[in-house]
Amino acid sequence: MTQQPHATQQSAGTTPTPTQGPGFTPTEAAWAAGGVVFAGVLMLMNGILAIFQGISLLAKDGVWTRVGDYVYKMNLTGWGVILLCLGALAVVTGAFILRGAAWARMTGIFLASLSMLAQFLFLPYAPVWSVIMIGIDFFVIWALAVYRPGMRA
Repeated sequence: MTQQPHATQQSAGTTPTPTQGPGFTPTEAAWAAGGVVFAGVLMLMNGILAIFQGISLLAKDGVWTRVGDYVYKMNLTGWGVILLCLGALAVVTGAFILRGAAWARMTGIFLASLSMLAQFLFLPYAPVWSVIMIGIDFFVIWALAVYRPGMRA
């Protein structure tokens, strides 16, 4: 009788199921799969809100309080352009995340990282909103990073 090499032997129940993924419990897989849908919706909403925020900065930057001596000084019109561009990219990326595009997950992580940085720099103008958006961006990065396509049930 020929014995199989040890590397190919598997005990019953150790092979991860397609919905579980390697190293994930079913609960973790459900959180990640639901999280990626939530992350896609958050990217869409974050993008739309950033577009509106950028438009308000471009149209009438007097709406925003001016900060006296802030280390990272930038014209509010410049912030408007940055937020408008990030918002448009986030809307497109969020739509493709919801469609299941693999490239959109990596792009989403990159854009959420840029958004987190931009919100940090925008702290003196809208501190509460910026802290909330940093938290949302952190969740988006986590959800997109842990998701694996085979996780959906």
